[in-house]
Amino acid sequence: MELPKEFLSKMKDLLKDEYDDFLRSYEEPKIQGLRVNTLKVSIEEFLNINPFQLERIPWVNGGFFYQEEDRPGKHPYHEAGLYYIQEPSAMAASEMVDPQPGEKVLDLCAAPGGKSTHMAAKMKQQGLLLTNELYPARAKILSQNVERMGIKNAVVTNEAPSKLAERFPNFFDRILVDAPCSGEGMFRKDPGAREEWSLENVAACAERQSEILRYAAMMLRPGGRLVYSTCTFSPEENEGVISQFLNQDSRFEIEEIHVYEGFDHGREEWVSNGAENIEKTIRIWPQQVRGEGHYIAVLRKAESEEPTKWKYEDGLKDQKQLKDFFQFAKETLTYTPKGEFIIFGDQLYLLPDEMLSLKNLKVIRPGWHLGTIKKNRFEPSHALALSLKGDEVKNKWNLDKNSPEILAYLKGESIKAEGPKGWYLVEVDGYSIGWGKLADGVLKNHFPKGLRWMGV
Repeated sequence: MELPKEFLSKMKDLLKDEYDDFLRSYEEPKIQGLRVNTLKVSIEEFLNINPFQLERIPWVNGGFFYQEEDRPGKHPYHEAGLYYIQEPSAMAASEMVDPQPGEKVLDLCAAPGGKSTHMAAKMKQQGLLLTNELYPARAKILSQNVERMGIKNAVVTNEAPSKLAERFPNFFDRILVDAPCSGEGMFRKDPGAREEWSLENVAACAERQSEILRYAAMMLRPGGRLVYSTCTFSPEENEGVISQFLNQDSRFEIEEIHVYEGFDHGREEWVSNGAENIEKTIRIWPQQVRGEGHYIAVLRKAESEEPTKWKYEDGLKDQKQLKDFFQFAKETLTYTPKGEFIIFGDQLYLLPDEMLSLKNLKVIRPGWHLGTIKKNRFEPSHALALSLKGDEVKNKWNLDKNSPEILAYLKGESIKAEGPKGWYLVEVDGYSIGWGKLADGVLKNHFPKGLRWMGV
C-alpha cells in the first residue's frame, strides 16, 4: 500500500519508537464489522439465527467482527435491517455518547448513518433523534439507513450547523459531532482518502471542525454531553481542535469515562497550549486494536444557564385527512399509531415527541414515515413495514432466508399465496422486510423498486 510521503514523515516524527508497529498495521487486511440492530432483534436471538462467522468486538455490546467471505451486505437479513455494517473502531463513539430513552439527541454530521442508527437502538424508539447531514446526496443515504433499521423517532435534516444552532439553542441532552476530517485513520480501508490527503487539507479540516464544534456547543443544554470524534490521527484535528475549543469556552470540560483497555489516550505533547486534561481524550490505533484509527473527546457542559422556552411543532389540525389511514390501520394493524401527525406533500408522518417547528428547515424525513395518502385510499410505506413486528399486524407472510421465495421477493416478483385479501407484512424468518398485497392467490410485491436485487 502506497501512503503519502508527507504523512509518513509526520507520523514518524510523532510516534518515534511506536512508528514501526504503526507502519506494520498497514500490511494487515482491513477489519470488517457489523452491529446488531436491537430495535428489531435481540443480540441473543441474532446469534441463534446468525449465518456468519462472528467474533465479539470487545468495546461495543452487539458489535461483531466478521470474515470477508461472509458478505453480510448480500443477505436478506441486511434488507430486513437486522444489522448495520460498520467499521469496528467507529462504533466506539456512539457507545460514549450513550443516549438514554426519552432524551433529545443530535447527530450533527451523520451520513451515512452508522452512528445515528447505533444511538437510535440505545434510545429504544423513545425521545427525539435529530440526525443531520449537510450534503443532499449523503442526506438521502442517511435517510434510507434510518428507514432500513426501522427507526420511528428520528428526524433527518439537510442543514448547515449554523442554521440548526439558530433553531435549537441549549436544546439537546447529548450531541455527537463526528467531524469531517482528513481521513488518515481510513487509509487502510479507503484508497480515496489516501489520494485526497495533503497537509493543506489537514489545516482546512481543523478550521472547519472548530466552526462545527462551536455551533454544536450552542445547541447542548447545560449539563449535557458532547462527543467529538474523527477518523484521523492528525493532532491538529484532534487534540488541537479540542484544546482550542476548551481554552475559548470555559463552560466545557473533558469528561473521563471508562474505555476499553486497548484504547490509548490523547497526547498533550503533540499540541501547543493543550487544554487541561487533554490526555483524558481517547485515541484508537490500528496497531493496538482490531480496527482503524479514531479519536474521541467526551465533553460536559456546566450547569449554569437559564432554561429556554420552546415552540414545538404543531401536528395536523384537520384529522379528516387521516380517515383512509385510520381505515388502513383498523384493517391491517393490531393497534393504531397515536401522536402528532404531519403531511408532507402526500406523505404522512408521525412526529417524534418534543420536535420543534420544522418551518424553514430542509427536512428529508420529518419523523416516522407511515405512507402515502392517495385518492380514497392509503398506501403504507416501506419504512412502516420495517418498523413493525409480527404481533402488530393482522396478516403476515413469512419466508425462509434460504428459500427461492425470499429471493423472488427481493427481486420484485409476486408470490403465490392463499389467504384473506389485503395487506400482508412480509417477513424473513419472522423479521419484517416489506409489504405484499394479497388478492386472487397472488401476493403482489411492494418491495421498493430502488432496493430490488438485480442479477442475483
